[in-house]
Amino acid sequence: MNTKLLTTLLAVHQYGSMAEAARRLNLTHGTIAQQIRALEGDLGVRLVRRAGKVVHITQAAHRILDASQKIIAEVDTLAALANTGELRGEFSLGTGNTVLAGKVPDILETLGTQYPEIQVRIMSGQSPDFHTQVERGILDAAIALEPSFTSSKAMGWHLLYEEPFVMIASQRHKDADPHQLLKQEPFIRYHRESWAGQQIDTYLRQNNIVPRERFELASTEAITRLVHKDLGVAVVPSAWHQWENGLSVVSLPLNTPCSPRKFGLIWLRSSPRLRLIEAFLDAAILTREKEHTN
Repeated sequence: MNTKLLTTLLAVHQYGSMAEAARRLNLTHGTIAQQIRALEGDLGVRLVRRAGKVVHITQAAHRILDASQKIIAEVDTLAALANTGELRGEFSLGTGNTVLAGKVPDILETLGTQYPEIQVRIMSGQSPDFHTQVERGILDAAIALEPSFTSSKAMGWHLLYEEPFVMIASQRHKDADPHQLLKQEPFIRYHRESWAGQQIDTYLRQNNIVPRERFELASTEAITRLVHKDLGVAVVPSAWHQWENGLSVVSLPLNTPCSPRKFGLIWLRSSPRLRLIEAFLDAAILTREKEHTN
């Protein structure tokens, strides 16, 4: 049996549609459908059912998901085992769009220099989802925010960097007091259901600030552009600088300290791709050290 067929089934299950699985795997929709039919032929059972445009996997498919994940993991480690002098193989990494645009390219550059035969398959998403996906084996590792809850002992965690919060406003407010702006100007809120949004909300409560809320978004880039248009002020992670170029926005330090966002690498300690994950972690640590010395 071609293990790529199992990878396709897992992708359809994870992303909920053949179209999205095709996009993530860089295949055509027709190829995905063909591979699913081929796997159904090999196993002699139906694996997916369609309800309009929605695809559901069958109970038979659910019964083989865990075993399929383990088979793929074992196959992927064969190359590394056969080439003990050269670390090679592929692993999946989850990361948010901000980290993907800011930190990940430099880490991958360092990793590629040290281990040119390691391949990284990156999937974007949100930190709360990454913890579950890594624990279930859907992802091998992820760069995620430190959770407010205690992680499972089966999970590894290593702090990579901290990201402080700042206030951003249009240029006309460059000499203003941040707390006064938060009380007087329209407030553009970072999505309150996100972990970053909850930290910002805690900061506002601790400082007895009740802002005049105007918009609520989950994108630092979009918030920065609204501030550029002078539609309000916002408290955002310092990564907003990634979208500063060409925008009329100023960054103001908050009057009192706000706990920073803490990003780290998470992984399953029993992962069959542990050597690859450790190589990525080493590259991330080396990249951070280079940043601090420059």
